Amino acid sequence: MKAAIVTIGDEILIGQIIDTNSAYIAKSLDRIGVQTYEMRSISDQREHILQTFQELQNQFDIVILTGGLGPTKDDITKKTLCDYFEDTFVRNAEVEAHVVALIENVLKRPASQINKDQALVPSKAEVLFNQVGTAPGMWIQKENTVFISMPGVPYEMKYIMEHGVLPKIVSTYQRPYILHKTLLTYGQGESVVAERIEAWENALPDFIKLAYLPAPGRVRLRLTARGTDQQQLESEIQRQVELVSAIISDIIVGYDEDETLEVVVGGLLKQKGKTVATAESCTGGKIAQTITSVAGSSAYFKGSVVSYATEAKVDLLGVDPQLIATHSVVSAEVAMAMAKGAQRQLKSDYVLATTGNAGPAKGDSDAEVGTVFIALATPENVVVEGFNFGQPREKVIDRTVNKALEILQKEILKNL
Repeated sequence: MKAAIVTIGDEILIGQIIDTNSAYIAKSLDRIGVQTYEMRSISDQREHILQTFQELQNQFDIVILTGGLGPTKDDITKKTLCDYFEDTFVRNAEVEAHVVALIENVLKRPASQINKDQALVPSKAEVLFNQVGTAPGMWIQKENTVFISMPGVPYEMKYIMEHGVLPKIVSTYQRPYILHKTLLTYGQGESVVAERIEAWENALPDFIKLAYLPAPGRVRLRLTARGTDQQQLESEIQRQVELVSAIISDIIVGYDEDETLEVVVGGLLKQKGKTVATAESCTGGKIAQTITSVAGSSAYFKGSVVSYATEAKVDLLGVDPQLIATHSVVSAEVAMAMAKGAQRQLKSDYVLATTGNAGPAKGDSDAEVGTVFIALATPENVVVEGFNFGQPREKVIDRTVNKALEILQKEILKNL
């Protein structure tokens, strides 16, 4: 099955908001065996919307639309959809009753006629009920294509998608199975990983595809299997995971899209009953933010000192000014002193400390831009490594965060 996703709204095209709906919809469709072939963002202009409908008609089994269903004059999707299907509006009594109750009981004001007109839908459309908002979703077919229209508000779209769209697709269409398995690797670049697994990749069966998803300091390997025999797909994809794991076991940290390095590290800390803290300069608290993005991190995260300025390293972490004068604020010695200072202050088993020149300017150090030192204080000692992560600034920071967590993970694993 082929699907297209269309987001409607000038606010997306001018960068005022970020389109998160398309990613959510595509992932949801993939989960039930529907492949998304195209995504578009288009303006709130009647002729443009009609042209898009015409271009997608009969090219896709399903076209999913979000946006333009509000009660104001600039929301024209519903009216344009009605025109495209040469249809007329009818008032849906169930939707109107819901809209009135929502506004009067929750918002504590009378429902206006504009609000009540949210219940107007094309007569040919099947209503997809919106329990959490006022604009209903609509399912309407023309020739070989089903058009599904939903509100652009993310939580309303998600409700209709989960409770209306996906169940109806499942009950209406015969779909293939699509299975994914993601391996998370850290510490080696995409080209190095590809070279190591080249022979295995070349031997993959035709119904399994491999995609490389690189990010600073890490590469996700996504295996996708498509076919009609679910048991065969599951068995073969598991066999392939075992084969590639034997080749690159030294850099694999997880086997699930949500099993990120911060999740893995958190699990190890909880398993050992240990704690972690951070003392951050060039990363500006991003390591702490990454660690605490995991639910339940309060069980092992003690806190963070963001000593961005040189004087903060001295005043908050007790770094000796003479050490800074002798070795520079961006140095292995200062990183180690930061880690020790935070370990004393926060009384944590492990402390990650960073100092570096993320760029574009050098700041208080003459160290080359891109230079970073990462120190790790453990219950026994302090270790430090130096890197040059190049440029741009965002890449330096992201690679530092990933490398710091990788260093911590390897250290914890030594004692398991």
